[in-house]
Amino acid sequence: MSFGPPPSIYTQSALSADTARRRRRRTTLLGAVAVLAAVALGGGGWLLASGDDGAPAGAEQAVAQSPDDIRETTETVPASPEGRLMIEHDEENLAKTNDAAPRYAPGTWATDKVMVKGVAGRLEGYNIALDADEKAWSLKLDGQICATSRHVTADGRTAVVIQPPQPKGSEKEGVCDQVVFFDLDTGKKLWQKKMPAANSAYVTNTNLTLTKGVVAVAWGQGSVAYDMKSGKQLWNSALGSKCQDKAFAGGRALLSLLSCGSLPDVTFQVQKLDPRTGKVRWTYRVASGVQTVYLPSSDPPVLAVAAGDSEVTDLISLDSAGKRRTTIALNGYEAKCGERYFGLSFFGEYETCDGLVVGRDQAFVTSKENIAANQPTGWIVAFDLVTGKTAGKFDGRELQKVHPLRMSGDDLLIYRSGAGTVAPAAVVRWNPRTDKETPLLLFTLPDDEDGELSDPEQSDILYEQGRVFFGKRELVADDKYPTDPVLMALAVGGAGLKH
Repeated sequence: MSFGPPPSIYTQSALSADTARRRRRRTTLLGAVAVLAAVALGGGGWLLASGDDGAPAGAEQAVAQSPDDIRETTETVPASPEGRLMIEHDEENLAKTNDAAPRYAPGTWATDKVMVKGVAGRLEGYNIALDADEKAWSLKLDGQICATSRHVTADGRTAVVIQPPQPKGSEKEGVCDQVVFFDLDTGKKLWQKKMPAANSAYVTNTNLTLTKGVVAVAWGQGSVAYDMKSGKQLWNSALGSKCQDKAFAGGRALLSLLSCGSLPDVTFQVQKLDPRTGKVRWTYRVASGVQTVYLPSSDPPVLAVAAGDSEVTDLISLDSAGKRRTTIALNGYEAKCGERYFGLSFFGEYETCDGLVVGRDQAFVTSKENIAANQPTGWIVAFDLVTGKTAGKFDGRELQKVHPLRMSGDDLLIYRSGAGTVAPAAVVRWNPRTDKETPLLLFTLPDDEDGELSDPEQSDILYEQGRVFFGKRELVADDKYPTDPVLMALAVGGAGLKH
């Protein structure tokens, strides 16, 4: 599959134009934020004040993690929620791209130092510090990016799967059979390994995840796991069994989604594996008639299933032994699993549900859009993972959609889109136990980019260490100005943050 032509280097004239454009956008963004924040926190009074002097966002204190643990950041309340632009990066040389053949930009990550973006066949790090050069580093890969993972280690490492170039028409053309493990802060490639017997691994079926000390990849007809530190292969599976590893879910544990049999009689199993050996600890057999299974959480184990439909219809919560605890029907809700890239399974989708976040005791799901006047456009409901009952509701606002981002301790981080000059966009923290809402950031996005950046089906939206990051997944040239650069990545930080 083609991912678009490689970008050329910046020319001096392009750099000058880019700098001028960035200054204009930054002035617009900051001016609007100052006015809207004053209304939000002063005259309007419709955002709750924090009132907790920057205490950790969760009910519990953050637990110290080892370097190989998968990062679980507990956020603090900034000194001021007023946002300021930290990063704005434009991608160049898109003149030949269009909606049918975009330049793909899979993967967005962030640390306290850099924002990292995957695009075509390279990775780029952008400095967060305001007085630093925009680009911190660039790592050219030996092929296009095929799969990414949202998971990052506690010390800032992650992985991608790439597609090495092959002679046109060869049997291995389009095969995605190499894993690259790298450091986000430095852009250093830590190791690169060729996956065994991966001739059927493509961008449409390759799924990558990370759990403590282990990088694991599955592609439907095989799987492999590597030691993070050394890159040594720990175990692998290949063709020959009735059931094949289709995808993994990582994080605190490692789950495997297995596809059994052949169409139209495919059934699914979910297994918990020992990450170092691949040994099966338990197996849960999904009922027949389910068309697709997603794995939004490994611990607690939660399955999102499409039963008799192409969209997710239910959540299944399992206990620590792999036994079903409850089933949660999602009538009126949208888990948004597998809805990126127009529903095509590009770049690894089985851990991704943009309308769903799973905490230790609850699942938070977005409602379907509400178009009634003078009512919230949508809301987020908390479901208890033991009983399946509702345990709280976070209402959005009219014209302002809400999207769950991730957990911060036992609280939920939520992105609320802006409403033009009426209200700013925001990242807020919601405590479902007390129903308390705390603003973390208030900001506006460029008018011509707001719709795409605020849509989780089109852009990655991350909140990490007091900053919100937006990264587009597909880049297309403007019809009227096809040679102009296109915005790819944007970050906003709190005015009270130190750098």
